Amino acid sequence: MKPHVDASAPDPDGFVVVPPGTNGNPDGHCALPPGALAEDVSMPTTVVGTGTPASCTADEVVAAVHAGGVVTFDCGTAPLTIVVPEIDIFNDGGKGDGSVTIDGGGLITLSGGGANRILYQNTCDQNLHYTTPHCQDQPAPHLVVQNIGFTAGSANATSSVLGGGAMYVGGGTFKAYNVRFDHSTQPNLEQDYAGGAIYTFNQATQPVYIVSSTFDTNSGCSGGALGSIGTSYSILNSVFSNNMTLGNGENPAKPGTPGGGLGGAIYNDGNSYTLSICGTSFTTNTAAELGSGTIFQVVDDLNGQLVIDQSAFTGNSNTGSVQSASHPSIYVEAMDKQGNAGVTITATTFH
Repeated sequence: MKPHVDASAPDPDGFVVVPPGTNGNPDGHCALPPGALAEDVSMPTTVVGTGTPASCTADEVVAAVHAGGVVTFDCGTAPLTIVVPEIDIFNDGGKGDGSVTIDGGGLITLSGGGANRILYQNTCDQNLHYTTPHCQDQPAPHLVVQNIGFTAGSANATSSVLGGGAMYVGGGTFKAYNVRFDHSTQPNLEQDYAGGAIYTFNQATQPVYIVSSTFDTNSGCSGGALGSIGTSYSILNSVFSNNMTLGNGENPAKPGTPGGGLGGAIYNDGNSYTLSICGTSFTTNTAAELGSGTIFQVVDDLNGQLVIDQSAFTGNSNTGSVQSASHPSIYVEAMDKQGNAGVTITATTFH
């Protein structure tokens, strides 16, 4: 396996890697609640590398993440991309509660090399160590990624689950702070598959915070960037650009179609959840169905909310729109009520 790649060179999939650096929307100024802040990494459990790029190998990254706790990097002063296999998050890693914080210091990008997903958390996978008899609602493990990039992930046909090109996060908790996700894909066309960059399922602690992060040029059957079942996201000061769906035919799939094509940037389904977006820009995202070029949100029990504030939507597709043309690129069924039906949009522009 190729241990590392200079970030100034093309990644193995042919894309030029953009170092993570400072991400998110520079025009986004929404206040962060305490749970959305970056984690303290001043006392790392494991430091990957000894000061040079050559010392930061895929094997070192895998071992550090498997051990849990706080993982940082010492790979020199230049941006570096490390091509890794799919890395498991163990339910009992770290202090026994599965806590894993991965901080790239604004220099590190982890790549799937276009061949595999990058991080895999699944509390109901027996290979990742059962820790409770209720795997679908347990609070651990706790995964945080911050100041890092993820590129060229692929939830390909050999993956154990087919959602989340860069990450599958099933159960436990999750947060992303100052992270760049690009050129990742969930290529398998089935109506229930989603999340070109991230797929979340059965999150024990809500909301899941996505903060000051960038999602660019990711793709999935549905949900070009994010896909989920029953996840309440709070997305703050972030950017979604050039993400797209690969499927068509909706869910359930129309005859003769693979299904999907919903939510160029975000695909959310399930019961009793809220999607909250503040200070975030959506630009040139595309979807094939229901005018959902940026967001597809269906709350099956009609007990949910879509809340958008201080955000901007520009140049996103509105193909097949069946809802108001005044808010193009969004399809939502959130609440069974008169009036706004659970939708609140303030201080936001649509172009």
